[in-house]
Amino acid sequence: MKKLAGKWLAAISGGPDSMALVDMCREKGMDIAAAHVNYHHRQQAEEEERYVRSYCRKYQIPCFVRDDPFVWNGNFEACAREWRYDFFAELVKKWNFDGVLIAHQEDDLLETYFMQKEKNLVPAWYGLKEENLYHGILVKRPLLKYTKQDLLQYCIDHKVKYYIDETNTDTSLSRNRTRLTLVSKMSRAERDAVLAEIEEKNTEKTERRNSVLSLMQDHRVSLDEYRKLEEEDRLCLLRLVIEPEEAQAKDKVTRKHLQEMDAVLMKQRDFVLPVHGEILVQKDGFFFMHAEIKPYTFIYHNAEELQAEVNKEYDLHPCFSIEPGKPSVYAVTLKEEDFPVTIRNFRKGDQISLRFGTKKAARFFVDRKIPRFLRSGWPVVINSGNEVILVPGIGCDKGHFSDRPVCNVVQYPQYKGDF
Repeated sequence: MKKLAGKWLAAISGGPDSMALVDMCREKGMDIAAAHVNYHHRQQAEEEERYVRSYCRKYQIPCFVRDDPFVWNGNFEACAREWRYDFFAELVKKWNFDGVLIAHQEDDLLETYFMQKEKNLVPAWYGLKEENLYHGILVKRPLLKYTKQDLLQYCIDHKVKYYIDETNTDTSLSRNRTRLTLVSKMSRAERDAVLAEIEEKNTEKTERRNSVLSLMQDHRVSLDEYRKLEEEDRLCLLRLVIEPEEAQAKDKVTRKHLQEMDAVLMKQRDFVLPVHGEILVQKDGFFFMHAEIKPYTFIYHNAEELQAEVNKEYDLHPCFSIEPGKPSVYAVTLKEEDFPVTIRNFRKGDQISLRFGTKKAARFFVDRKIPRFLRSGWPVVINSGNEVILVPGIGCDKGHFSDRPVCNVVQYPQYKGDF
């Protein structure tokens, strides 16, 4: 392994790969600290933690340990990964490390590639990348040229103690199945052939990515320009929008899912497509990722509570602000009998009585070409009689209009970029 300049945090589990990594760094005189995560999930976890601490103490390597209770929902491996990488990111930022070193090796790279193929994923990178970002920190994998056997042999030759994770033989885990039934049985020639295949795919992916990247500005892409591309270029660009390289999505999008979204983008001008807990949306002919807008309800029991919101220096509402009253289509005059006043997001069927007749909010959205993703978060003001008395942009109802309004409720978008 090549000696790295700078100050690095090395992830250490107690297994042969990470023990070899830390010992190589130590022997080369690198400035390192170690980070260990104990999930308390296996019987020998406590013993492994004690050994990691003793090894670091012996060689005067600063050691950080995360051993608070680990609680997860869903897939254990995915949640555990996020748990430890968040810990690494916190340490890197707090102690000004150049980044974190991870002991992934050639077998891990091959396993990842075969699993990507099995799941029909369209990843940012096939296999494992030597360097990438996680929440703004550099993640470096300096051992990708070493095999699992190379690192085991290093530990034996250098008399470095290590532990074998007993769950590595659990074939109910897909990665273990791939490792035990496929990767571990490959010859050197077979490995080299697959590695060459991976390199060729990544070279093609890089060239394609660079050719379409210029079409993305501030994470947004023109729908018209997108539609001019060939399918493979469209899918590449679409994946860049929904999964930036620095993103760490737990479940990478499949090619089939990309093609389904692409079919919508090719035919529709306005859409809301859920992906990775966010939504893919469009405005003004550009599509981009946006945080999903959740339902909200705010209740003000009297004029004093409402005025307190007007006077706040920082507004914390998700989709609107309450501002001092001045005549406009955002203004409303409230009476004592209107309280409690509720401000909530638009619901199907909302309508308001105006001087010239009743106006449906949904019709207003269509007439004004309000994008679909903004409609669900649009604020509506309701009085104590459950009447809609203000829809920002349309105005207030005929019973709550004056030239001296109490307040303005202004709808505003929350998304990456400015309208």
